[in-house]
Amino acid sequence: MHMNHDADAPIAPQIAFDQFLAVDIRVGTIVEAETFPEARKPAYKLTIDFGPVIGTKRSSAQITEHYALEDLAGMQVAAVVNFPPRQIGPMMSEVLTLGMPDAEGKVVLIQPSKPVPNGGRLF
Repeated sequence: MHMNHDADAPIAPQIAFDQFLAVDIRVGTIVEAETFPEARKPAYKLTIDFGPVIGTKRSSAQITEHYALEDLAGMQVAAVVNFPPRQIGPMMSEVLTLGMPDAEGKVVLIQPSKPVPNGGRLF
């Protein structure tokens, strides 16, 4: 499933509201970030706390251009939490951390504009 991330990509086909609701996007706080030397493209391994119901999940994120490893812990991010886990090299990525492309196509993380409780769902 290759997505076109360009700013000039056409709008996706219309969907029903139920389809939007099927995608469970939650906020979590990065508790640990590690290098991921085995990844094909430069990436970090993130451990993200989504609060008491969902708990801590792992994610691989190609965010090395804009984010230094030491700056990530404590940062809130948004992620899809209800995709099946995906094997990425030696790690199992359990959630998809969400980002937007900058002018060069490098990933900028999606974050709430103010601190919110971990586990809160996007609506």
